[in-house]
Amino acid sequence: MSISRRRFSQYALAGAGLTALPLTSRAVEPAFQISLAQWSLHRSFFGASLTMGWEKFGQAFTEAPDSVLRGPLDPLDFATIARRDFDIDAIEYVNTFYFGRARDDGYMNQLRQRADDAGVRSLLIMCDRVGATGAADAGTRAQVVESHRPWLEAAARLGCRAVRVNAYGEGDRIELASRVADTLHQLGELAERLNLSVLVENHGGLSSDGSWLVGVIETADHPRVGTLPDFGNFRLSPRGAEPEQHYDRYLGVAELMPYARAVSAKSYDFDSAGEETTIDFQRMLEIVAGAGYSGYVGIEYEGRRLSEADGILATKKLLERVRATLG
Repeated sequence: MSISRRRFSQYALAGAGLTALPLTSRAVEPAFQISLAQWSLHRSFFGASLTMGWEKFGQAFTEAPDSVLRGPLDPLDFATIARRDFDIDAIEYVNTFYFGRARDDGYMNQLRQRADDAGVRSLLIMCDRVGATGAADAGTRAQVVESHRPWLEAAARLGCRAVRVNAYGEGDRIELASRVADTLHQLGELAERLNLSVLVENHGGLSSDGSWLVGVIETADHPRVGTLPDFGNFRLSPRGAEPEQHYDRYLGVAELMPYARAVSAKSYDFDSAGEETTIDFQRMLEIVAGAGYSGYVGIEYEGRRLSEADGILATKKLLERVRATLG
């Protein structure tokens, strides 16, 4: 099974609500738009929970998801924060901040109302902790599809255009690709009924191998299935393994961009000139623009030296500066 790049691109444009514009109209539009990924504020939402270590954090999260929300910020206020503190009008949610709320209609209505009141567009929900899309057993994979269903339905209620899922599981390179592709096709069928897309992010392991992930997307063979290239997630080796193995980040983004319906501008730290110290943003955004992408690029700050607020603002400033050079 394979989907032609031309067919995919046509469907991606339609799914994103983009229409062909006269050349004179396009000339005044920015090269891309800027959104804010909620993970940029994860320390402010989780607060003291992060000091317990990831193993205990995971246990507490499993037992009572809301119990780990010990920070000064309330996830319900995310849209308000994006607009008020950063003058950003589009956001990307993370399901771990709402894990017990997916089927809570009252809560989701409040979340949407907050966004509407702030004049903020809800773009997607990033879905974690909902099962291995590459599980060896077909029945288990069907259950994984069902565990994603509430988040697809929540995304539709919020007015999002997509959910982001992960590609991991069991088997060697070929086996895992086949299993993930099977799950993605099923998710694509579900997403189509809700007018959503299902996007796979390079998020560690084989999913950070651009060529492998492209093969998975093409094998999934569904026009609702695409990618969310992340500038920073290209570690191939397991966390903590030595020596670390990484995929070439610029090659990986270039490989994933033809299938992209969202982009994540990961950032960690900045020098005195305002340049990101790990990633060449100029080079990355030239790759993004060169692929014909003009949608949202989401700020995802993960640094420690700057505060979350300062890191978000530094990333935004850099994106705006590079965008001006792209014309």
